[in-house]
Amino acid sequence: MRSSVLIHPGELSPKWIDRLSSCGISALGIHPEGGSRAAESLDRLLDGLRAPAFRALLDTAAAKGLEIEYELHAAGWLLERGLFDAHPEYFRMNAAGERTPDRNLCVSCPDALQRLATRAAGLARQLYRSGSRFYFWMDDDRDAACHCPACRQYSPSEQQLLAVNAMLSEIRKGIPDAQLAYLAYFGCVEPPRRVRPAPGVFLEYAPFEKYVSANDPGRAGLIRQEAERIPELLACFGSSGAKVLEYWYDNSLFSDWKKPPRRFTPQGEVVRREVRQYRAMGFETISTFGCYLGADYEALYGEPDLTDFAAAVAGR
Repeated sequence: MRSSVLIHPGELSPKWIDRLSSCGISALGIHPEGGSRAAESLDRLLDGLRAPAFRALLDTAAAKGLEIEYELHAAGWLLERGLFDAHPEYFRMNAAGERTPDRNLCVSCPDALQRLATRAAGLARQLYRSGSRFYFWMDDDRDAACHCPACRQYSPSEQQLLAVNAMLSEIRKGIPDAQLAYLAYFGCVEPPRRVRPAPGVFLEYAPFEKYVSANDPGRAGLIRQEAERIPELLACFGSSGAKVLEYWYDNSLFSDWKKPPRRFTPQGEVVRREVRQYRAMGFETISTFGCYLGADYEALYGEPDLTDFAAAVAGR
């Protein structure tokens, strides 16, 4: 079974590379911080990819057999928010009927989709040592859909898939075997019904809700409903290339996205049980965030332990 661990670019180190390689992990995922500053984080990553020292780390990872992947909340970078004054029609209409550049885009605007897709193709070419599987996610927020009269007919899932299909079509002009993730996350866990995935679009399921709502009895039904949609998502996108992106080792989440990081204790039995469940469902790749486990964490608490995850994906 294929596996990956996602870390922040600034936390990449020879120790992380050795750790993943020695555990038999398939891929190193580079994940700039999301949230409201995701575009700035992506700019910093691209600056880093031009730096010899960072490239050397990625060269070392590749030499040790690790695939390199980049998983990015990219919408705010792909469709620059500074375009709003000249082209408000590019951007979403909120529920109050106002155009706003706060999140995502208007997928019913052909020029907005084209700009998003053209920038995505350019971004794909800048990702040093990337393979052909790309992850250009929409904005990191629950309420990010466009409510204009033309977009209103589409669910958030369908709006995301329209954007993903457009991006992949443009990327494939330069990288014919490219694939692009559809991120089933927040409101996009509901399968799209009016829009079909283009060839090369694969499912990435991120069960964030079960963590942020775990202590909220009022949201227990939402967590259960999300889990029940997994078979529908797999039926829509197929299991080929299907990936789970878990939070088992995401110490940024468990530290409430604040530094210094908190001490992290892996829940090995949970990891093993859920890996078995995902494997039985038909997922081909199991991955987890591993953020906030860098040098500052090691200085406080020692090295993080990935052995439970590595053993689970290896079937041990």
